[in-house]
Amino acid sequence: MKNRALLLIDFQKGIESPTQQLYRLPAVLDKVNQRIAVYRQHHAPIIFVQHEETELPFGSDSWQLFEKLDTQPTDFFIRKTHANAFYQTNLNDLLTEQAVQTLEIAGVQTEFCVDTTIRMAHGLGYTCLMTPKTTSTLDNGHLTAAQIIQHHEAIWAGRFLTFLSL
Repeated sequence: MKNRALLLIDFQKGIESPTQQLYRLPAVLDKVNQRIAVYRQHHAPIIFVQHEETELPFGSDSWQLFEKLDTQPTDFFIRKTHANAFYQTNLNDLLTEQAVQTLEIAGVQTEFCVDTTIRMAHGLGYTCLMTPKTTSTLDNGHLTAAQIIQHHEAIWAGRFLTFLSL
C-alpha cells in the first residue's frame, strides 16, 4: 500500500433518481467499503471526489455522498466542477504531498467522470488500478449500464489501468 491512494469519484445521492437507479449500486458500495477498510488498515489515503453543478449544488442533499459509504473525518474530500477530477482542483497537489504514485479508482458514472479521470491520471504518470465491479452508471437510451461498464472496462484493461484480482 506504500505510495497508493483510493480515489472514489462522485458517489453522490443526486446521480440517481427514483426513476433511474445506478446499476448494481448496493453491491458496488459494499465492494467499495471493503476496499476502504483495506486502505484504512494500511493507513493509506482515501479521497472522495464530489461533483458540483446545477443538479448537484454544493451542500445540497443531492450533493451528499451515499450514506452507506464509510467516510471518516480523516479522509480527504475534493470538490470539482468538471468531469476531470484533476481540473482546477487540488487533487494533484494532494497526491504529491501524500507521495502517491498509484491510484485505485472507483466511482460513478463509468463513462463520464470515472473514464475522464482515469485517462488524465494515466496521462499524468500515475499507475492506475481498479477492483472489478466498483463503478456504476445509468442506462442511457443507447446502451444499458451493464454494456457501458463492460465496454469501458475492456478499453481500460491493460491500457489505462490494471484490474486487481482479489
